Amino acid sequence: MRLPVLPLILALPLLLFGGCGGRPSGAAQPAQPTVSLAYIDGWAEAVAMSFLMAEVLKEQGYEVRLRKATNDMIFASLANGDLDVFMDVWYPSTNSNRVKKFGDRIERVGVNFDSARLGLVVPDYVPIASIEELNAHAERLGGRIVGIESGSALVGMTGVAIDRYGLELRQVTSSTVAMLAELQKAIAEKRWIVVTAWQPHWMFGRYPLRFLDDPQKVYDDTERIETYCRRGFMTDDPRATRILERFHLSPEQMASLLLRMEGKGSPAELARGWMEENRAVVGEWVGE
Repeated sequence: MRLPVLPLILALPLLLFGGCGGRPSGAAQPAQPTVSLAYIDGWAEAVAMSFLMAEVLKEQGYEVRLRKATNDMIFASLANGDLDVFMDVWYPSTNSNRVKKFGDRIERVGVNFDSARLGLVVPDYVPIASIEELNAHAERLGGRIVGIESGSALVGMTGVAIDRYGLELRQVTSSTVAMLAELQKAIAEKRWIVVTAWQPHWMFGRYPLRFLDDPQKVYDDTERIETYCRRGFMTDDPRATRILERFHLSPEQMASLLLRMEGKGSPAELARGWMEENRAVVGEWVGE
């Protein structure tokens, strides 16, 4: 088959100089390192820490892929190697079964926050101090404990609390967003309410709330918030691992971050704003 001469002539410069572009011919462009981070929508501390870490890593030259999923989906994705990092593993009470289930298919990176707590919470105008007192005020509370997502460990622990304390209240589950909306409405109306809640969360900075005493220790006293990753991530990316290992927030830093994340703007913009105001803290994480 005869080829047209003109197209070949026009193509010749491209063949000769196609490799010239400021880089020697055949040299591969360095791949931009990528990290995938998961968070649970509605879990304030998960959103805050994940978007903050995303901004930190981006500044260090990473491409960051943020993925929204449920707690169970995230653990499964870590175990399957489809996800790199999850920064909101409450331990030991909340996620001990999940960590045990996936065994050596996931790896612990470090502790982000070491004074977390969860349990039953009431507004401060409700004169109840302990879970043991709930039955005496069941009617005033509408016979309900307002819960969050049905598959969450907090809902499961509350079911145990209902049995162990012999509570005459039923747990109503829906979502974290719905629980917060109902809590806000009840406080605006000075109506009695008891909800499942956890700290750190911005709700404690916005509303006057308190945990009910838990003499049976169903919820334990404190939890840690830890970072876990897929097996092999720490070997694959030691630089990102060092940043994640150094990442830690004090109660004051966590509170200021959560309040900042409730401002106007996208989560990325709000996280970036906190980062700019806390350069010394970020510098410790990245080793500057």
